[in-house]
Amino acid sequence: MLPFLLYSLILQSIYVVAQTKSTIAIGDSFTATTSTSPWLLSPSGDFAFGFLPLKETNLFLLSIWYAKISEKTIVWYANGDSPAPKGSKVVLTANDGLVLTSPNGVKLWNTQGLNAKVSRGVLNDTGNFVLQDGNFNSLWETFKFPSDTLLPSQVVDKGRKLSSRLKDTNFNKGRFELLLQNDGNLVMHSINLPSGYVNENYYESNTVGSSTSSAGAQLVFDRSGYLYILGENNEKYNVSEGVSKVSTTDFYLRATLNFDGVFILYKHPKSSTKSEGWTTVWSKPYNICIYTVSVGSGVCGYNSFCTLGDDKRPICQCPKGYSLIDPNDPYGSCKADFILGCEEDELSKTKDLYEYEILIDTDWPLSDIVLQRPFTEEQCKKSCMEDCLCSVAIFRLGDSCWKKKLPLSNGRVDPTLNGAKAFLKVRKNNASTIPLTNKN
Repeated sequence: MLPFLLYSLILQSIYVVAQTKSTIAIGDSFTATTSTSPWLLSPSGDFAFGFLPLKETNLFLLSIWYAKISEKTIVWYANGDSPAPKGSKVVLTANDGLVLTSPNGVKLWNTQGLNAKVSRGVLNDTGNFVLQDGNFNSLWETFKFPSDTLLPSQVVDKGRKLSSRLKDTNFNKGRFELLLQNDGNLVMHSINLPSGYVNENYYESNTVGSSTSSAGAQLVFDRSGYLYILGENNEKYNVSEGVSKVSTTDFYLRATLNFDGVFILYKHPKSSTKSEGWTTVWSKPYNICIYTVSVGSGVCGYNSFCTLGDDKRPICQCPKGYSLIDPNDPYGSCKADFILGCEEDELSKTKDLYEYEILIDTDWPLSDIVLQRPFTEEQCKKSCMEDCLCSVAIFRLGDSCWKKKLPLSNGRVDPTLNGAKAFLKVRKNNASTIPLTNKN
């Protein structure tokens, strides 16, 4: 009986070690299957590394996630633009580090920038996966190549950036970036996909250096949960100003650039007895809805407008008479559910085609046809109604009328507009329309 018990204990020990492996050697590999068991666990068990299945697909993401909470919260991922089919394999090689291939052997992703041969890979307790040489020197690490999230003790050097996901559950490259520029300024902006054209910044740290201060050298997320820019002369510029300290003993922390462009520091209790999930500690910018781009739709899609939620995240809506082009993309562009145009107005059987949907403190900047000033509210409404090119008129400041055309961009609800009225033209329900068929 005693030998049997000893044998069982040995087997259990081997099983536990296998389940908590934090280091891999050259030639070790891992295959994407329906199981969510990780390839590696950090020594504390806080972080896992392996494949996670993407919802409603047969695809997998090579990623690092929090292992001790029920929500599989991903903090780093490798192959967002080319998710791996079931049966894909990642292997550690001496020359190329991690290499991810599809079941038929097509290379999907591999680590870049190695300047020496790899000996091992290590997942440590900070959530950082490191490739090391034979002398235990770091050759490559996930902390140096972040995806959309920063973790405590992580440092971002000049020229490095976070890129948002395309959608909450779509890990393709998204529309927003957080970048520590070479001049030391930390900025956030949107980009126009697929070219990557950079739009105007909606956040700047203004740490470019002056006669009284040094330029930013690094973005530091320290172990106490503070995020700051470290200047070239070791000055600290606090990014998370006005925020009390969060205990990293009691909480997991992450700073994530969300798919909607809002950068948020989240906390999650480590205690399994608390039902609280991820909650916001602070976010930037204060109001992303007022972000304006000169070339592009803005935070929301064309003909949509943005309202700031209680969580400081944008909510995009189509106005009355409009609907989403893609019903599965609530942040996308809207289309008119009626025909609006000069030819249609001329051919219509009635001149009494439209009525106004009135929206308060709502505007679509940069879509102007003309500014009429001085104008009364009635003159503004009449002028737009009689203009076949006018889709909406904004009456502001008591005497100013901005007439606008489709597509409408940068739509937002903004309380600082002080009661401005948007008169949106929509076709009356009983008005005659020109059929959409047989039109070029």
